[in-house]
Amino acid sequence: MSVFGNVSLGYLVVETCRFADWRRFGRDAIGMHLDDLSADAMRFRLDAQECRFLLQRGPAEDVTTLGWQVDDHETFDEILRRVRRCGVPVTTGTDEEAALRGVERLVRIPGPNGLAQELYTRARIGGEFSVAGAGFVTGEYGLGHVAVTSTKPHQVRGYYNTLLDARLSDFIDETMSGVKVKIRFLRVNRRHHSVAIAATNRLPINPIRTRVQHLNIQVAQLDDLTASYQRVRALGFDMALDMGQHSNDRELSFYAVTPSGFEWEVGWNPLVVDESTWRPTTHQGISIWGHEMQRGADRLGQFTTAARSLLRREDTVPALAGAGIPD
Repeated sequence: MSVFGNVSLGYLVVETCRFADWRRFGRDAIGMHLDDLSADAMRFRLDAQECRFLLQRGPAEDVTTLGWQVDDHETFDEILRRVRRCGVPVTTGTDEEAALRGVERLVRIPGPNGLAQELYTRARIGGEFSVAGAGFVTGEYGLGHVAVTSTKPHQVRGYYNTLLDARLSDFIDETMSGVKVKIRFLRVNRRHHSVAIAATNRLPINPIRTRVQHLNIQVAQLDDLTASYQRVRALGFDMALDMGQHSNDRELSFYAVTPSGFEWEVGWNPLVVDESTWRPTTHQGISIWGHEMQRGADRLGQFTTAARSLLRREDTVPALAGAGIPD
C-alpha cells in the first residue's frame, strides 16, 4: 500500500526563549494569527486549523518537530506498521501534547538529525482568526515545506521514502560561498516539495547550526507577498535572500531571518506537480533571477559549525533509512 498523496506537512514545533521577538516577527511582519497560550507556549495560525506553528519555551532556538497530517486511519496504521517492522520506537503523544498542537491521534517517531516526526489524523478547527491580506495557501498539500542540511543525504532521502513514500521532484546544483551544494527535493503529494535536502558535494560537513535551514509558507496573492516583504523590512528584521524566483518550482519568494536564526521563506504561486507527466531533472542554480544574499555571511561561524560537524555523528535513523537511495 502506498501512502503517497495521503500525507501533508501540517505543523512545526519551535523551541525558543525569544517570545517577544517572535510575536513581532510572526504576527506583525509575516502576518499570521497569534494565540498566546501561556508564558511558555504560543501558536501561530495560517488558516482555520488551530495550530500551524507551536512555539515552546526552551534554549534550542530551532525547529524540533515536524508534524505530518495523515488523511485516514488506514494510511496512519500502514505508516506505523512500517516503523514498527523496522524496530523503531513509536511514542504516543499525551493528551496535553495533542491539545497544544490542536490534533487527534498523535504519535512521535525519531527523525534524522534529531528532528522528531509526528503523525496525526485530524486537526482541530479553531474559532475566528485574523491574518494579513488574502491569507495563506494550505489545504490538501500542507502548509509549505522545510529544507534541511545533511552529510548523509541519501540516507535522509531513504528515511522519507520508507516513512512517507516520498518521490524525487528534482535536483539543484548550486555554489554557495565557494562550496558546491546539491539539493534534493522530495514531495509527498502534488506540492512540488515538502522536504528539501541540501548537502555539500564530496565534503562530509554541515555548515548550518539549526536542524532546519529554512521553512516555507505560501501566500494567496502577489500583493500579500510584497506587503509581507515590506513589513519585514520596516520592522527591522534581517533579510537573508531578497526577492527572487526559483528555477525548479518557479515560486516567487523572499527569505527572512527568524528570531531563532533559521530562515523563513514567504512564497507565491509555485507550480503543482502533474504526476502523469513529471520527470525529475537537474537545475543549475536555485534561482532564475534575484534571491541576492542580503545579510553578511558569518564565515567564521560557518567554518566553526562545519568543523564541529566532522566530530559529530549525524543520526539518520538507519533502521528506517536503510542503505539510502542513490541518485
